[in-house]
Amino acid sequence: MKKIILAILGLFLVVGCGKYSEKDAYKEIKNKMKSLSSYSLKGELLIYRGEDTYTYDVEVAYQKENFYRVSLVNQVNNHEQIILRNAEGVFVITHKSTQL
Repeated sequence: MKKIILAILGLFLVVGCGKYSEKDAYKEIKNKMKSLSSYSLKGELLIYRGEDTYTYDVEVAYQKENFYRVSLVNQVNNHEQIILRNAEGVFVITHKSTQL
């Protein structure tokens, strides 16, 4: 993760300080991503549905061979759902709440 952030920051510096085009930066980032064997990221997902807005904390971990784990946690009620792909298949895991 730190390597990705450093690479992106380095690209921003090069783009801002030279004749490095946006296309060149995009190609370099794309090539860097192809060479990685794994990565992880965290973010926030906003879903707008009519008048309602749902906010989720998202964590993604990816490993070569297209293995991944995606965790979605609802910020309001802490309900977590996990999407998992491994050698055995794709699974969606939902924790059942025992609270009434």
